[in-house]
Amino acid sequence: MQPRRRSSFIADLRVVLAESGFRRLFATRLISQTGDGIFTAGIAKYVFFNATTFPNPASAATAFAVLYLPYSFIGPFAGVFIDRWSRRQILVWSAVLRSGFVVLCASLVASGTQGLPLYAAVLLVNGVNRFFLSSLSAALPHVVQEDKLVMANGVSPTAGGIMTAIGTLTALGVQVATGGHNVGAAITMLVAGFFYLMAGAAGTTMRRDLLGPTLAEAASHAGHLLDELTSVVAGLVAGARHVWRRRRAFAALAATGGGKFLYGVLFLMAILLYRNYFYPANSNAALAHFTTLVGIPVAIGYGLSAFVTPPVTRRISKQAWIALALAGAGVVIGVFGEFYTQVMLAIIAFGVNLASQSVAISAVTILQEEVEDSFRGRVFSFYDMLSNMPLVAGAAVCVIFLPLTGKSYSVMGAVAAGYLLVALLYWLAVRQLEGAAPGGLASPSDAAQPSSS
Repeated sequence: MQPRRRSSFIADLRVVLAESGFRRLFATRLISQTGDGIFTAGIAKYVFFNATTFPNPASAATAFAVLYLPYSFIGPFAGVFIDRWSRRQILVWSAVLRSGFVVLCASLVASGTQGLPLYAAVLLVNGVNRFFLSSLSAALPHVVQEDKLVMANGVSPTAGGIMTAIGTLTALGVQVATGGHNVGAAITMLVAGFFYLMAGAAGTTMRRDLLGPTLAEAASHAGHLLDELTSVVAGLVAGARHVWRRRRAFAALAATGGGKFLYGVLFLMAILLYRNYFYPANSNAALAHFTTLVGIPVAIGYGLSAFVTPPVTRRISKQAWIALALAGAGVVIGVFGEFYTQVMLAIIAFGVNLASQSVAISAVTILQEEVEDSFRGRVFSFYDMLSNMPLVAGAAVCVIFLPLTGKSYSVMGAVAAGYLLVALLYWLAVRQLEGAAPGGLASPSDAAQPSSS
């Protein structure tokens, strides 16, 4: 038999778009994630690129925690409700709720409010958004045939990430049109709220029962709610134990977490550099240049990984590609990081995001292959937590070392060395597990296996 067809992002997208239910669910995702990009840019404008304040490492790390931790803590528990309620209704009403919370955020920003009230409002938006994204994933098997599910899982998050980047650029246009400042940031958030409402409207084009759960599924989750929530914690522990026993999966998870930790340091450095070092006197110019010279390379690197990873992992093992991607990120940072020019930072943003998403795609595939089906949901909930917590931890740790400007040769060098170290440790672990021959990067058995994005 011939190996599985040569997968590519465009080819996969064409295949799954033939499904009418998928097209509607996909449209809901794309509209909503465009709104996510706009909302995040609006918050970034107010918190990180404020005309009257300069973010310090501690305040920036706090904002990171607010933006990313809801995805870590709420995600695993969202499934308890998603398996009980109509997922189509969750998509519709979570969009409405987010729009209302966005209006609250916008009013706080317009009045100049900072600190706990604003962070609480942002947490509400992001917390509800976690339910929305989890519902999209849970609904996918109801609109895509089983043999096309891997393709749909590959193209949906990648296309959503690209639309988030486009939303960020859209927000920049709104900022320019409104003149920036607090009112401009508030208007930007309201535009995001409008996109959320449009996503909810797109959700109404699907039948209420189309996305599940079916009556049988709902009946299987009809137990006491508190018992189910408690079982989530037990499930996460069981998932962690299962991954620990599957050492290939554990190694991939550890490599992903190590990369995310270092990514958090770089992200915080970039924000401080643009606001406090490159453009300390002009917050609007800082945001504009950060969005174009960092945001665009990030989006290109993120999207390109979906095209690069499948053909590469047909020639070498996914484990080898993870090691090479991490090492490549370290080399790029080491070569260009010490110049502290905007062009060099753009190159780093492209290279690191190409590597980061390549690692993510490969690691997810390894988890799917190594983890038993009965543990897969719990393991991926655990993976979801570990995808964001190290990023926040990286930002928090570097608070001790980063100056207000974000410019630190020692920290940049440490990040480059960190990527190389994670790559080396991961490859040594792989060699020990696989018993690979010296110098071999390709695993014939692995290279023959299908690669998914």
